[in-house]
Amino acid sequence: MPRTSANPRPSLPRSVILLGWVSFFADVSGEMIYPLIPLFVVGVLGASATTLGTIEGAATFMVALVTAWAGWRSDRRRRRVPYVRMGYGLPVIGKALLAVAVAWPMVLAGRLTDRFGKGLRTSPRDALIADAAGPEMRGRAFGFHRALDTAGALVGVLLAAALLWWLTDSPTAGAVPEHPSDHGWAYRLIFGISAALGLLSLALTFFLREPEAAAHTESIAPPTSHTRRRLPATYWRAIAPLLVFSLANSSDAFLLLRARDVGLSPWTVVIVYALFNITYTAFSYPAGIISDRIGRWKIIALGWAIYAAVYIGFAFTGAAGIWPLMAFYGLYMALTEGIGKALVADHAPPAMRGTALGVFSLANGLLTLLASTIAGVLWDRLGPSAAFTAGAALAVIALCLIPVMRPRANSGQPDITRR
Repeated sequence: MPRTSANPRPSLPRSVILLGWVSFFADVSGEMIYPLIPLFVVGVLGASATTLGTIEGAATFMVALVTAWAGWRSDRRRRRVPYVRMGYGLPVIGKALLAVAVAWPMVLAGRLTDRFGKGLRTSPRDALIADAAGPEMRGRAFGFHRALDTAGALVGVLLAAALLWWLTDSPTAGAVPEHPSDHGWAYRLIFGISAALGLLSLALTFFLREPEAAAHTESIAPPTSHTRRRLPATYWRAIAPLLVFSLANSSDAFLLLRARDVGLSPWTVVIVYALFNITYTAFSYPAGIISDRIGRWKIIALGWAIYAAVYIGFAFTGAAGIWPLMAFYGLYMALTEGIGKALVADHAPPAMRGTALGVFSLANGLLTLLASTIAGVLWDRLGPSAAFTAGAALAVIALCLIPVMRPRANSGQPDITRR
């Protein structure tokens, strides 16, 4: 009896599972610091919201730029693992720079180093997942990866909250210290602990191996001179709505800054961020499975609708409203992040997956840089309501583009994105 009849849901490949655990430990390290960065930059170092938006936008652009190059190079060399390994090593240095930062340019340097590593690993890692998982389980594979990645984020956020409470002797330490040095040492110590924990993720990458052959029927032979020059029209139609949405998707740092501004203490802001990670973790894997069955676009459209509603809520909410809004924001992420990558991989030639994912990441990063900068300017000049309302409006525009721009079929692959 064929394998598919005896086992309608085959096990995920070993490389997918291992990469999930690599990301788990990387996010334990990374998410320890992420919810603290806006509090540190604005509350401790005294920078403006525009500066924060520029730092986070530049960090996102760094990811995009390096991701595009690393994806292309990993396709050309047919080697993914070296990029993955180095990509999990550099963030250790970046976090160490944050630990010694005394001015916002040092934070920028640390974030760029950290994000350079993320850029090196992202496309090759995602291509490894797509190479190992065929179209019939690709949503599940990316959903599994996002679930473990976000579970690590949850652990990291809770660890940061516990450390912040312990180091400041109170869960209600003031959101804005009277003097920049009041709680700066606590943030820096947490950044240093985060850098040390990042070494665990790096160690696991030494168990990764290059795939000897495709785990499914798609060929991943090296690209020909023709395919090196051109991605198919269905690919560009697929990513068009995703890129319009990128203009709405400014840095999550603004959500955390909003939580602080409506009266939540730094410790409470970190716990709110943990709530976001709980819903993100809980729904990522089921969402990936459902997208394999009913199609990617329906799930993504639902996620974007939730995003628009959440941003409208952030524009006008008080402290009590932050909690449910962050929970729904985690649901939006579960419905879009991994599934969006699966959709891009669905419409990419197997030999160009690294390039396709990298090109998308580059364009997404450029637009996210623009979105974060605009959001920061709107915040400083017109207030947070203007920044969040603009994001919600752009999300609705992207949602309306889905029925117009999505490909009707993906030649040579099962049409699992349109159902």
